[in-house]
Amino acid sequence: MKLSSLSIVFILGVAVGLLLASDYNRITPQAHAQEKPSPTLESLAAEIEAIKGRLPDQAHAMADVGYQFSNLWFAGQKENWPLAEFYWKETKSHLNWAVRIIPKCKDSAGREIDLVAILQALENSPLKDVGDAISAKNKPEFETSYRLTLEGCYACHKASDKPFIRPQVPGEVDTNIITFGPKADWPR
Repeated sequence: MKLSSLSIVFILGVAVGLLLASDYNRITPQAHAQEKPSPTLESLAAEIEAIKGRLPDQAHAMADVGYQFSNLWFAGQKENWPLAEFYWKETKSHLNWAVRIIPKCKDSAGREIDLVAILQALENSPLKDVGDAISAKNKPEFETSYRLTLEGCYACHKASDKPFIRPQVPGEVDTNIITFGPKADWPR
């Protein structure tokens, strides 16, 4: 069997590549150990601070909560219960995100405010009732529990010395990209 010159070049290339790869794997760990010093507590602390500076703050997470909770209202008003359930779950998820960012804060008197406990109370009562109303497809109960959840949100804002952040039932849709109506209203 006669090999073409292209086949010979290919076989030689594979052999050289394997040889170089085995040599690289043998040398690389030692080279990396020499190039990169072990991290110190100071360098790790600096890296953590740099990462923290790139993360969204609680105000960003709460803006997302407002978006999700507003859309929840409109989905419930149109009785699009699957969409309402989606926005209800997103609201809960984003509230938890906001509280993970700042789980405790201090009021103007220096007292510690446990935002985790406040969120748990909100999730176990009015926000849970919103989910129950969605499951039952009960619009009047949905509206009542939605408004009670807003009151719970405002109680948290007041406890955190932010009484000027007063949530309300939204008056109009913030974005026009989502269709809140039932499936029959969907564009084709």
